[in-house]
Amino acid sequence: MALRRFGIFAVLTLLVLSARGQGTFNSHFEGGLRLLPSAPAQLLPDSPPQSKKSVGLAILYSLAVPGLGEAYAGGFSSGRYFLGAEGLLWLTYIAFDVHATSLRSDARSFAAVHAGVNPAGKGDQFYVDVGNFLSVADYNGKKMRDRNPELVYDPSAGYNWTWDSEADRAAFKDQRLTSEHVFDNRKFVIAAVLVNHVASAINAARLAISHNKEVQGGLGELRFEASVMGGWLRPYGVLLTVTRQI
Repeated sequence: MALRRFGIFAVLTLLVLSARGQGTFNSHFEGGLRLLPSAPAQLLPDSPPQSKKSVGLAILYSLAVPGLGEAYAGGFSSGRYFLGAEGLLWLTYIAFDVHATSLRSDARSFAAVHAGVNPAGKGDQFYVDVGNFLSVADYNGKKMRDRNPELVYDPSAGYNWTWDSEADRAAFKDQRLTSEHVFDNRKFVIAAVLVNHVASAINAARLAISHNKEVQGGLGELRFEASVMGGWLRPYGVLLTVTRQI
């Protein structure tokens, strides 16, 4: 009987609840479609949903250029430090290379003046031997005594030197060793560059994972529940509840 009385007069009440208290609204319809406004509701964020980021791409980008993976994952505020470090490391490498090259050039010019070395076509090992022996005669004599005739230099082919003094030979050797040490420092810079790439890749992966968790948890899991308001004997509306599980 109660259902008959409400056959013409139907009331539908919708109550949408957001998980974080983002607002509720009631839609109250009587007879036709008379909307009674209530508090504003916001079930979905105004901004468009963000897409997930590929962790693999973030890693590859940072392995190629430190900081690029962080920019892709939306965290360039930390990636800029890796990018800055990359630039400083390569500037350091260039500085070492230029300085070492200059030292080596000065040392070989010194050998040309004080030992009569002809630099044309000479390799690094030749200059090592020049720094260890006063003359080519001393060097060849040592190799013959050691039964290594294949290592003997031919003075007539331009492989000849004689130092003005032992002090000049020692000075040249120190210059050559200094240049080699500076050249070796480049290896440590390259190692630091590799570490910077790997560290940036790890950071980019972390940022991408964090971003994806935020996107995945942005809406959460929606649950819908419906119930008859007033009970089945005296109904006056339907309550629809939407909750978001975080």
